[in-house]
Amino acid sequence: MTLALTYFEELYAAEPDPWSFETRWYEHRKHALSVAALPRQKYERALELACANGRLTELLAPRCGDLLAVDAIAAPVQRARERLARFTQVRVEQRQLPQQWPEGKFDLIVVSELLYYFDEDELARVLTLLGASLEPEGTLLAVHWRRVVPEYPLAGDAVHDSLRAQAGLGLLAHHEEEDFLLDVLVKYDGPNRPPSVATALRVPGTEGSP
Repeated sequence: MTLALTYFEELYAAEPDPWSFETRWYEHRKHALSVAALPRQKYERALELACANGRLTELLAPRCGDLLAVDAIAAPVQRARERLARFTQVRVEQRQLPQQWPEGKFDLIVVSELLYYFDEDELARVLTLLGASLEPEGTLLAVHWRRVVPEYPLAGDAVHDSLRAQAGLGLLAHHEEEDFLLDVLVKYDGPNRPPSVATALRVPGTEGSP
């Protein structure tokens, strides 16, 4: 079954930063790699799902003209609002997913440490919503822990296998470590894979690339 919200409410009641996003170098490095992997310098309208206390959001904000960050739990939402108050283009909202899925289209969607909390049926629904919410040629960034957590319905590897199997999403970049996976996917029509960053930016020497 999908992990209940009470699981996260109890975590935050016991510890305001249960995954040590604020203090752990592992998390700081992973967030830096996540932002560095984005293929565009700027995005017009971005969505971050499960933003927690907003530390990754803070790194994303300068790259986005408009950024909606959402989380299901009140305590981290309030912390994220405080952290991000100086960014006028950022909104932080409390939403339960997938029931309260944001409306509209986005050219960037970030899904970090979220999808393995859903069971297979609900994950399939979320993947459909992700595809429908992504603009053509939009970027989907997914990052997930790989090690087994007994409470989680799914494992990170299984989640990324499902993401890469989605029709209409092409894999642009893949970073794999023992601890986590990072995939950058692009919504792309037709049989061709998304162009490389250099090709998309027309860097000299890439003119003959597909």
